[in-house]
Amino acid sequence: MSKVAPNSADVVVIGGGVMGASAAFHLAESGVDVVLVERGDLAGGSTSKAAGGVRANFSDELNIALGKRSLELFTDFPKRPGQQIDLHRSGYLFVLTSAEAVADFELAVVLQQQMGVRAEIVDPLRAAELSPYLDISGVLAAAWSPDDGHCSPESVVQGYAVGARNFGARVMTHTEVTDILVSGGEINSVVTQAGQISTHCVINCAGAWSPQIANLVGFELPVVPVRRQLVVTAPLRNALATAFTIDYGSTFYWHREGPGMLMGFSDQTTQPGFDCTADQEFLGKLAELAKVRAPALLDVGIKTGWAGLYEVTPDHNALLGESREVSRMLYATGFSGHGFLQGPAIGEILRDLYLGREPFLDISPLDVRRFASGALRPERNIV
Repeated sequence: MSKVAPNSADVVVIGGGVMGASAAFHLAESGVDVVLVERGDLAGGSTSKAAGGVRANFSDELNIALGKRSLELFTDFPKRPGQQIDLHRSGYLFVLTSAEAVADFELAVVLQQQMGVRAEIVDPLRAAELSPYLDISGVLAAAWSPDDGHCSPESVVQGYAVGARNFGARVMTHTEVTDILVSGGEINSVVTQAGQISTHCVINCAGAWSPQIANLVGFELPVVPVRRQLVVTAPLRNALATAFTIDYGSTFYWHREGPGMLMGFSDQTTQPGFDCTADQEFLGKLAELAKVRAPALLDVGIKTGWAGLYEVTPDHNALLGESREVSRMLYATGFSGHGFLQGPAIGEILRDLYLGREPFLDISPLDVRRFASGALRPERNIV
């Protein structure tokens, strides 16, 4: 990996998580001269801390389309860019315990079906078949999408990074961007610890740290970091196949992770901030949720766990587009927990935005200016 900054590039991508790596690959594949700059290790930020879920089960049609296209690209990943990513199509199961949630997911399922996604509402007994650790007490129904699942975030990033290099991209890790030089509303260069790179285009894929990058050019992105935590259990005896299961009301979720089970939930009491220190009360809270919804998992020991950051926007939907104040300052951030699963499709879109092509999807509703106009796009199917 390069430690000396090249003199110039067509595009400098900032951030070596799934967004940045996907953008670098798709651009380099199209013949664009790309430099990817990451201040730490590839996938070392939020991507490596993700639960790895991949789905098209959303309430917003843009997210459905992004998830559907990304699932197609994840499926093809062993061929393009050429990397095994441990993709398991175990399906997604949103467990619903209120009439309001059932009504919301019924509408979402109809929309998903209209957009070519396999999805249905199932009764509690069918939900228990799909998720054998599930206690269906109080469950009214569940939303089931059989083509969804989970894969390895680190493998996805490494696959895109290797693919990008194979097409000539340069990848700089452990290199911090310290400034972006702008003159007359146009980008001139990116200043890094390893030197200055002359360029007229920057793509901000820095995730929870994207506002700091945007601030270098006087551009604001309403993204805040919020800690999320999960654990992986010791191996289960007689482990059963299970859907990626989410108790929608409590946000408690689980899926198979090797011989064990990955479990977590979204603690709504967590205050925004960059602190990723493990919350000592997390396991107790997790156990209380498991006692209600998956008591069979209470007796399994914990092998490991970690905390990472969501990059959250006011409406829990992404920021995707190009600055109107600074020419060729593109951004893809604020995915609020569903960034990893949309990374492949976002890389295609960023490529098309740079090349002046029409993306496969109208992304104008995800422009940051929606907050000034009040045109929010709240996503309900989130954890």
